[in-house]
Amino acid sequence: MKKILCYAFLTLTLNFFCFGQAILPNPECNKDVKDHRGKMNPWKKGAYKTGKYRNVFQEAGYQPADIDAKLTKAYYDVFEGPNRVYLEVGDSMAYVSDLKNNDCRTEGLSYGLMVAVQLDKKDVFDRLWRWTRKYMQHQGGARDAYFAWSVNNKTFKQNSPGSASDGELYFVTDLFFASNRWGNETGINYYAEARRILDTMWKKDGTGGVTHVINTEHKQITFVPDKGGYNWTDPSYHLPAFYEVWAEYAKDGHEQFYRDCADTARVFLHRACNRVTALNSDYAEFSGAPRNFWRMQPAFRYDSWRVPMNIAMDYSWYAKDTKWQQDYGKRFQNFLFCRGIDTFEDQFMLDGSLPEQKEILGAGGFQKLRHSLGLVATSGAASIMGTQAKSWQFVDAVWNAKLEPYEDGYFDPYFDGLLYLFSVMHLSGNYRIITPGMK
Repeated sequence: MKKILCYAFLTLTLNFFCFGQAILPNPECNKDVKDHRGKMNPWKKGAYKTGKYRNVFQEAGYQPADIDAKLTKAYYDVFEGPNRVYLEVGDSMAYVSDLKNNDCRTEGLSYGLMVAVQLDKKDVFDRLWRWTRKYMQHQGGARDAYFAWSVNNKTFKQNSPGSASDGELYFVTDLFFASNRWGNETGINYYAEARRILDTMWKKDGTGGVTHVINTEHKQITFVPDKGGYNWTDPSYHLPAFYEVWAEYAKDGHEQFYRDCADTARVFLHRACNRVTALNSDYAEFSGAPRNFWRMQPAFRYDSWRVPMNIAMDYSWYAKDTKWQQDYGKRFQNFLFCRGIDTFEDQFMLDGSLPEQKEILGAGGFQKLRHSLGLVATSGAASIMGTQAKSWQFVDAVWNAKLEPYEDGYFDPYFDGLLYLFSVMHLSGNYRIITPGMK
């Protein structure tokens, strides 16, 4: 009996302290729900092979004209409406701004470029790229071709010369897609711009403290490409689908390396996402183990919202890890469903518990938990790989969501808005691998 009790204690201790282990409260809410649409049936093959993209909204019963109007409105709110975060400068440039923080970030500019190329808005893309190249991209020196991650949105002076690695990852992919969609003879040689970033990236060897965006030994994206961030990562930066795009279109002799990075990213996400809640830490070691940062405990916060959408995109485009991704989607949506489909919070400790007040990451002058549009959006995008009837409810939640101020006055048309727009694009089949000559 003593041995049994000791074994039980040891097992519980390991389950509590080891990353990837947790005990989910009230397992009854993990059961599926009844829905007239039945269980969701994800596609078995990716768009790379079929050339087809799911319109999940239409499968959910929404009408094509209403879906088009939903996408048009989502774009209008973020790029054209009174609360837009896309702002034009003169006749030829524009930027995307995180208004609550009074800056422009490589995150936002690269997302804006992706929206523009996906929706075939060449003028918007070109304006954004000209501004990004002029005010963010380093021209010479140790950081040559890399981008300052934050720029003041009034003076356009760089707040920090350092890079956030996800920005470079997106910029290269944006430019390859632009090259495929519009060619390179219309004022900007998009392919040459993408290759300049990549080719220069391969020359970074630590000189001046600047490194490759990808840790070439571990084949994983770095948190930042310098000596302080080269040996750890951010799970939301892991976009295996983008590496597959690079392997197809870079033509720089590193094709196999990029494919290896895609495979490694998928395996990394297996390790980084909790085996029960599916939650991941904002920051992680290359092993997937959570990493402390900013004197706060590892937790699922703002950066992490992007992970379910990134995994869903990889499922939609390449479908190379379908079994695990379907299981991940089920675990992730089950966890949020247990918190309440219309009430789940936006920050969690990895075991699914809520953070103490001091562990809540603030935004826009507020430090509180809320039912955030950004997470509503990305958890809905996860329905692309959904296998349960309850996945339809996450789709409905995105459909019914609105980009508007919360009851307490907090409003974020930047991060909430862009993630919502991305989700609407994904769920309507309008977030695609842009192939040469695609219309």
